[in-house]
Amino acid sequence: MKIILIGLNHRSAPLEVRERLAVDDVVPPLRKLLASDEIDEAVLISTCNRVEVVALTRSVEAARFRLRSFFSRDLDGGSPDDGSRLDDHLYEYNDVEAMRHVLRVSSALDSMVVGEAQILGQMKDAYRAAVECNASGPILNRLFQHAFTTAKRVRSETRIAERPVSVARVAVDLARQIFEDFVDKRAVLIGAGEMIEAALSALRSAGIESVAVANRTPERAAELAVRFEATAHGLDELPRLLSEADVVLSCIGGDRPILTCELIEAALRRRQHRPIFLIDIGVPRNAEPEVGALDNVFLYDIDDLSAVSDQNAEQRRRESVRAEAVVAEEQQRFDGWFTALRAVPTIKHLRSRVEEIRRSEVDKALAKLEMSESEREQVESLTRSIVNKILHAPLSRLRREAEREEGMAYLETARVLFGLDDEPEAPSASRTAASDDPENE
Repeated sequence: MKIILIGLNHRSAPLEVRERLAVDDVVPPLRKLLASDEIDEAVLISTCNRVEVVALTRSVEAARFRLRSFFSRDLDGGSPDDGSRLDDHLYEYNDVEAMRHVLRVSSALDSMVVGEAQILGQMKDAYRAAVECNASGPILNRLFQHAFTTAKRVRSETRIAERPVSVARVAVDLARQIFEDFVDKRAVLIGAGEMIEAALSALRSAGIESVAVANRTPERAAELAVRFEATAHGLDELPRLLSEADVVLSCIGGDRPILTCELIEAALRRRQHRPIFLIDIGVPRNAEPEVGALDNVFLYDIDDLSAVSDQNAEQRRRESVRAEAVVAEEQQRFDGWFTALRAVPTIKHLRSRVEEIRRSEVDKALAKLEMSESEREQVESLTRSIVNKILHAPLSRLRREAEREEGMAYLETARVLFGLDDEPEAPSASRTAASDDPENE
């Protein structure tokens, strides 16, 4: 059996391609994929940054053709010409590299933002869906459970996720350093674009409860306010909102600053000079530079936040080296287990062959001897015990060696020495309960 992974991500394909292939419900395409003879198990991962299929197959070439067709026709729904262009965006990993990729993705080492936490939940959702529709079997179950364990180790043994790298989350992290507790704090966000949306999400995650969104177009502010349980306002309400705000984050277009010294000074007087944390991520700047000189105002602009973001990203890159070492260790551990599976058919065949010989010789001997049923059972037990003791050491060695790539030579030697390929394997009916009991090997 072989593991094959084919997919695309934020590095191999532009956003419009990823959007085109994104899947909301992975169950129908998984069932369609599993209906083919080439695929024995499969997990489909679909997020905003990647669409990947991890599959177990007995024929890599046939599975490769089926999976690429799956992407171009079942997911993309394009013509053969469209499929050939899509093929340029697809990558492929097999066995060891496929295992390593799954472990790296779960550990957020292959993410657009290294160390981000969301991907692990998305991987768990994809795996859960595959299990529920019987698409994931014993091998992929083991792989994904191992991947989740690896991700947990990366989180606990490295600091890869400690410092935020997005500008919006850096801003919230800095605010948290100034205000130890967000529970009784109020925030005002000026604007309604992607940066404000990201900041809203970060503020909510940080525990701030009172949030107001002000925008030139109140309707757009209202859309965000509904999603994040905030209040929506026009810019004409800024004087009142600023007097109540502990955190102000502004990212709105315009040819002149809307946060003037006069406006902020008035707000400070009304709030009896309690501190204001002001984050200006507008380009051009939304706050007059002189605002930063006011007492009890902590002003950060986009350059300040970008510098912190770059420092955090560099630390994450350093921590990712340690995380990669964890992944490599866990990948070798899983690969040992997966490689050892190749020993199972040889071990079963060898036990079957020896049991066939034992059974045949015992039957011949018993046919010539007059024995009671109890005596016959003692002979059966004695010969089974002899066989098990003789086989125990070589079979144990085969299992251990099979965990290494070089172990294939041991398996081939065993098949030659015992003539396992000289004739068809003995019928399974000849195997007794004792011969199939791993405790007896």
